[in-house]
Amino acid sequence: MSEQIDQDTIIQWHQRFAAACNNTAWELASGEDRGPEEDDQMLTAAFAAAYHWARVGSPLHNARADVTLAHVLALLGQGELALRYARRCLAFFENNPCEDWDLAFGHAEVAHAAARLGDHTLHSFHYARAHELGAAILEEEDRQVFLDEFNRIPKVVA
Repeated sequence: MSEQIDQDTIIQWHQRFAAACNNTAWELASGEDRGPEEDDQMLTAAFAAAYHWARVGSPLHNARADVTLAHVLALLGQGELALRYARRCLAFFENNPCEDWDLAFGHAEVAHAAARLGDHTLHSFHYARAHELGAAILEEEDRQVFLDEFNRIPKVVA
C-alpha cells in the first residue's frame, strides 16, 4: 500500500532540492581544479535547480536559476547557450523588483558569456555595468559574494 503525499510536502521537496542543487552548482563553479566529472555534476546541478524552481518557484527564482545556468555554461565554454540564459535573467531583473545584486549578476553573466564568444563590444559594456552595480551593492556580505564571482570573469576579450 502506497502513502499519498500531500501537495505541501511535494512543494517543500522541490524547494529543498532547488536550493541544494543551486548551492552545489555554485560550490563546484568556484572550484579551481574541476575535472570532467565535477563539470558534469556542476551542469547537472544547475539544470536540476532550474527544473525544481520551475515547478514551485516564483519568476524571481526562475531568473536566479538562469543566472546559475548562464554562469555554469560560460565556465564550460558554452557561450551561445550561456548568453541565452544571461540575457533572459537580465531582462527579468531590469523589468521587475529584485535585489541590487541580482541586476549586477545579470550584467556579469552577459559579460561572461560574451567573453566566451569573443564579443568584445558586448563584453565591455556589460562588464563595466556589472562592475559599477557590484560596487554599489549595499550589503557588505552580498557585495563580497558578488565580487568573488565577478573577479573570475575575464576582464578583457582579445
